[in-house]
Amino acid sequence: MRQSFTLDTGTTWGQGLMRVGVVIFLLAIGSVSANSVSCVHTGHVGVVTVFGRVTGRVMPEGIHVVNPLSRVHELDVKTLEIKERASVPSKEGLIMGLEASVLYHLRPDRAAEIFQTIGPNYSDVLLVPNFRSSMRAVTASNTASALYSDSREGIARQILSELQAQVQERGIVVENVLLRDLQLPETLKQAIEAKQQAQQEAQRMEFVLQKERQEAERKRVEAAGIKDFQDIVSQGISDKLLEWKGIEATIELARSQNTKVVVVGNPKTGLPLIYTADK
Repeated sequence: MRQSFTLDTGTTWGQGLMRVGVVIFLLAIGSVSANSVSCVHTGHVGVVTVFGRVTGRVMPEGIHVVNPLSRVHELDVKTLEIKERASVPSKEGLIMGLEASVLYHLRPDRAAEIFQTIGPNYSDVLLVPNFRSSMRAVTASNTASALYSDSREGIARQILSELQAQVQERGIVVENVLLRDLQLPETLKQAIEAKQQAQQEAQRMEFVLQKERQEAERKRVEAAGIKDFQDIVSQGISDKLLEWKGIEATIELARSQNTKVVVVGNPKTGLPLIYTADK
C-alpha cells in the first residue's frame, strides 16, 4: 500500500514538473519570437544595437525581423521645426530681440552615425547651439535698419548658409530659416520709420518732378509742331494766291441767283469790294 502511494506521488510530481517545463519553454519561445520582430513607426528609422554596440544597420519604417538580443532605437526623419528667441547684437552694437525658426530633417542613411557620435538628442546637442551662433554672427555684420527693412530675407538666407556649413556634413539637412519677429528699442524703431518715411516722400517728389518734366517736354514738342505748321503755311501763301482766291470768291458771288451784287472798286488789291443783299 505504501509503495503504491509513493509511486502515485512520484508520478504526479513528475507530470507537474513536466507541465511547468512545457509552460516555461513556450513562454521562452514566445518571448524570443516577440523580441525577434520589431516595428518601426511612420516617419522614423530604426538604429539597431546589440549589447549597446551600434551595428550600423538602419531599418526603414515597417515590420522587420531582428536578432532577439538586439534593440531598435527610433529616430525621426520627418521635417521638424525649432523656434528660437535670442538677444542678438547689430553692427552698431545695439541689442535686439530676434525670433527665428529653422526647418530641418535627419538624413536616414546617416542615422546610425549620428546616433553613435551625437546621440538621439542631436538637435539639442548640435543644431540649436549652432543656430544661435549663426543668428548672432549674421546680425552682428548687419545694421539695425537693414534687419528692420526688407533686407531681412537676405539676412535669413545668410543664416541658412552659415548653419548649413556647420551641420550639413554631420547628416542634418537644414531646409530653411525663417525670421519671425524683430524687437528693436523704441527710439531706434521710431528713427528708422521716420527715415523710411522721408525716403518715401523724396521718392514721391522725384516722381512728381519727373512727371512735370515730361509734361513740359510734351508742351515744348507740341509748340514746336505748331510753329513748324505755321511756318509751312505762311511760306505757302503768297499775294498771287490770295488774289486768285479773291477772284474765285467774286465769281461765285456774281453767279448767285439770290443776291444783289454791288461792286465797289478796291485800289489796294485791285479786286472789287462786293456787298451782297438778299432779294
